Amino acid sequence: MLKPTFLGYGKYSKEILMLNVKELEEQQAMDLKSQKVKLNDGHFIPVLGFGTAAPGEVSKSEALEVTKFAIEVGFRHLDCAHVYRNEEQVGQAIRSKIADGTVKREDIFYTSKLWCTFFRPDLVQPALEKSLKDLQLDYVDLYLIHFPVAMKPGEELLPKDENGKMILDSVDLCRTWEALEKCKDAGLTKSIGVSNFNHKQLEKILNKPGLKYKPVCNQVECHPYLNQSKLLDFCKSHDIVLVAYSALGSQRIKGWVNLNHPVLLEDPVLCAIAKKHKQTPALVALRYQIQRGVVVLAKSYNKKRIKENIQ
Repeated sequence: MLKPTFLGYGKYSKEILMLNVKELEEQQAMDLKSQKVKLNDGHFIPVLGFGTAAPGEVSKSEALEVTKFAIEVGFRHLDCAHVYRNEEQVGQAIRSKIADGTVKREDIFYTSKLWCTFFRPDLVQPALEKSLKDLQLDYVDLYLIHFPVAMKPGEELLPKDENGKMILDSVDLCRTWEALEKCKDAGLTKSIGVSNFNHKQLEKILNKPGLKYKPVCNQVECHPYLNQSKLLDFCKSHDIVLVAYSALGSQRIKGWVNLNHPVLLEDPVLCAIAKKHKQTPALVALRYQIQRGVVVLAKSYNKKRIKENIQ
């Protein structure tokens, strides 16, 4: 706690003041790391999260190591999903950091997501239970519908027909949502939300007769080149938090983005702001989201950048 300083009283007042300024700076840095946003169900989500999705070439053991490192440098919000196929390793990282005393379970805010092949109401709770078994945790803090598109149930995560076309399933998302509400009531997740929903899809849930819990958040791609301002306004008007992924620009994956499009982190405006404040373009892009009330996910498998992103 900061001690009051009485300027001009005694020869050590200046030294005490300097110590207090240093203490204040450290406290502010700590506060920023623990900065949280209140969700509409009363729980709190840290404003900065660590995204654990990784390209296929990244080994499972690396997912374990970088997640442990992210927790060590101060990340307390971890974003994962069944479809990332690394919940076992991320869970291992969380448990090892609990075991060595770095964190307690309640310090960690963990998000998982319901994949599109599990949208039939009877498949929802078993899907969450499978994630919990992989994680070896008793509950998740947030469980999201990953995409507003139901796919054919089965072993295949991306079921396709002989022509390579995706096989969809006809499931009413409102029924899927009701199954998520039951998971919350059962204590398997503290909060429930959605991901990649547009405002019409969100409205469908919000206007559902007998709605018990409304979504606490909507996680979408969001960065200065895709700022989602209209969706952000809609979410704010319904007390739904917008969570930004790909906050440092769209993933440079062929089929996901036009590779001829400009690279966000090379943007001249972003670079000029970064230079002026002696920061990196990545930190400016992350800070931009926090200042507009968006919870932001920073994803990196580079330890130097992970450490930098928490700043």
